[in-house]
Amino acid sequence: MVHRKDIRVRDPFIFVDKQHKCYYLYGTTDQNVWSGPGTGFDTYRSTDLEKWEGPIPAFRPEPGFWADHHFWAPEVYSYNGSYYMFASFKSEDKRRATQVLIADGPAGPYKPLSSKPVTPAEWECLDGTLHIDESGKPWMVFCQEWVQVRDGKMCAVPLTLDLQEAIGEPITLFSASEAPWAVAGGDNKDVYVTDGPFLFKNEAGDLLMLWSSGSKNGYAIGIARSNSGCIEGPWTQDEETLFPEDGGHGMLFRTLDDRLMLTMHTPNNQPDERAVFIEVEEQRGTLRRKT
Repeated sequence: MVHRKDIRVRDPFIFVDKQHKCYYLYGTTDQNVWSGPGTGFDTYRSTDLEKWEGPIPAFRPEPGFWADHHFWAPEVYSYNGSYYMFASFKSEDKRRATQVLIADGPAGPYKPLSSKPVTPAEWECLDGTLHIDESGKPWMVFCQEWVQVRDGKMCAVPLTLDLQEAIGEPITLFSASEAPWAVAGGDNKDVYVTDGPFLFKNEAGDLLMLWSSGSKNGYAIGIARSNSGCIEGPWTQDEETLFPEDGGHGMLFRTLDDRLMLTMHTPNNQPDERAVFIEVEEQRGTLRRKT
C-alpha cells in the first residue's frame, strides 16, 4: 500500500467502481513528463482515497505505437460494456493528439482502439474528454493548444458510436481569453492556455465545464456554462474561479457515500504534484468548496 501523499501524479482522474466498491486513480505518471520518453500509465486502487494499492501498469505501448513522449492526462469511462481511456500523446514527427484506448476492466491493460488519434492530424491537441449528450451521441471535448493558436481553444467533435473516429468537423466552444479570470502568459505575456476540460450537469440540469488556465495567482480552475444546455453552446464563463491558485486539471466524481468531490493536482511544480480531494457543493447553480 502507498499513501496518497506519496504518489506523484499530474492531471488526476478518478473512476468509481461501484460494483467492487473501490476507486481507481489515473493520471500523468511518467517521472519526466515534459521531455523524457513515454513509459505509459499506471493506476492505483483504493477504498478510502488515502491508502492505495499499486502502481498497477494500465498502459504500456507496444512496438510500433505512433507516440514516444508526452503521455499525458488519461481519463477512463465505462461505456457499452467496455472501458475506454482517452489520453494525450506526441512524437517527434506527429503533433500532440488524443488517442482512445480500450480494456476489459478498469485496471487495464489498455490497447489502442484504432490505429490513429481522433483529434485533427494538423492540430496540436490535448486533454480529450468524453461527453454523451441527451440523445446518446458521443462527443469528445478537447483543447487546441496555445502553442499553435496562441489563444487556446476549447473544441468539440462528434464521435462514432464505437468511439473509433470523429464523424464531423470540430467546432470551437470558446477561447481561453474569454474567461475574465484568465491571464496571459509566455515570454511576451500574449498566450492563453486551455487545459483539462471536464463536463457535468448541475442539479438544475445545466451543462457546465471545469477547465484550467493561468490566473493572476497561477494555474487555476474555472467554470464555463452552456447557455443552451447543449455541447454546441454558446458558452459563457463564471466570473470567479473554483480553485484560484497553484493547482488545476480538475474533475468531479461522487464518492461511494455520495459526496461530490473535486480532484486535481497541486502544487503545479514538478516533482511535487499530488492528487488532492476537496468536497464541493452547489450554490446558486455553480460550485463552491463545502465549508
